Amino acid sequence: MLSAEQNDLITQTGPGTPAGQVLRRYWQPVALSEELVGERPLTAVTLLGEPLVLFRDEQGSLGLIDRHCPHRGADLCFGRLEDGGLRCPFHGWLFDTNGQCLEQPGEPQGSLYFKNIQQNGYPCLERNGMIFAFMGGGQVPSLPQIDCFEAPKEYTFAFKGYLECNWLQALEVGIDPVHASFLHRYSKAGDPGLIYGQQFRDTAGEDCISMTTLLREFPRPQIEVDQTEYGLRLRTVRDLGDDRKHVRITNQLFPQAICIPMSNEMTITQWHVPIDDKNCYWYALFTSFKAPVDQEKMRSQRLELYQLPDYRARQNKTNDYGYDPQEQRTRTYTGMGDDINVHDQWAVESMGAIQDRTREHLGRTDIAIREYRKMLLQAITDQKKGCPLDHAISPTGRFGPEAVDAISSGSDWQNRWLGLDRERRVASPWSAALPEATDQAEPGADS
Repeated sequence: MLSAEQNDLITQTGPGTPAGQVLRRYWQPVALSEELVGERPLTAVTLLGEPLVLFRDEQGSLGLIDRHCPHRGADLCFGRLEDGGLRCPFHGWLFDTNGQCLEQPGEPQGSLYFKNIQQNGYPCLERNGMIFAFMGGGQVPSLPQIDCFEAPKEYTFAFKGYLECNWLQALEVGIDPVHASFLHRYSKAGDPGLIYGQQFRDTAGEDCISMTTLLREFPRPQIEVDQTEYGLRLRTVRDLGDDRKHVRITNQLFPQAICIPMSNEMTITQWHVPIDDKNCYWYALFTSFKAPVDQEKMRSQRLELYQLPDYRARQNKTNDYGYDPQEQRTRTYTGMGDDINVHDQWAVESMGAIQDRTREHLGRTDIAIREYRKMLLQAITDQKKGCPLDHAISPTGRFGPEAVDAISSGSDWQNRWLGLDRERRVASPWSAALPEATDQAEPGADS
């Protein structure tokens, strides 16, 4: 349970807010690459409470600048992409990708006033179908050296979804391992690997078991959390009996990302990015270790569930998330269909736009949520003091993090997940070529 003041501190991210200052020290997803496809590569963006416009100039360079023209405040989302930049239709002022004014064609001949006009502009880069921006000023850091960025583009797929709630409650679902045993429960086992959300992670011999069966039948896991150089590592262990244990390794990449296993051949790295304090996007980057991803198939499947241009789920609060009481009685725990993202969306939006954490009562299995909040509050304190932030997800030579599921028996269960991750990398056409990481910790060790 937090105080109202603490809750405000960790949920408010607009310009000048303490948490907002922390988030601005890290690369933020700002759009999917596909949003700039077409004859006019420009889109409106609101990020951390700032109204912005994202565009490509005629040379293909990315620009992210204030949405409103500094002359009279007109909306630059209706600007003209020409002459090496973005031109305001109101009086013709032209801005480059850094926000510097290049021309003021209505001013007197020979006027150099344009040189004094500088919009806020943020550095951008593009990787594997996603566009990132750095809003922190000063020296721009490198993009983290993690699997989803190191993989060739054809081994990845990027997508996103709109949530009508604060970013923090969206993030906290991803570090809550118990919820999947209930929120994503199915009455029947399903066919492992064929239905999204019902895929199991270890298909070796007798160890093969439907993930839906495992979650339903073993809802009381033991959860251990280690602090790492990049954030938190969660080890969720379910005792299956007969000397077998199911071990799931997930990660919180500070400040806003999680990395989770979808299968032993694929992981998902997901960011939770504030639009403002009452709305956010989740951005997901799927990474395959075995074979190139069928990107068109994955996109078409998701566009059946989400609608453009805002990437809002078709099942949402306006239609009760597709809730069907008959389905809830007979097939799914929520009665809201098979898309686990919709299940999560209902959970986080039903808390309210900003969850009132003064009324919550955390249990022992909420250990990762407690640890993350401590980490965020410490980062806010360090930021106020001008100290370097402790957590970074781009240490030299690092790749990963490990995100696997496995069933093991006997005394070696603690090491099974690490061995499985190494096996996956050795067998991968692209990961095997990366330099060996020197900082992989043994299970249970602090990094």
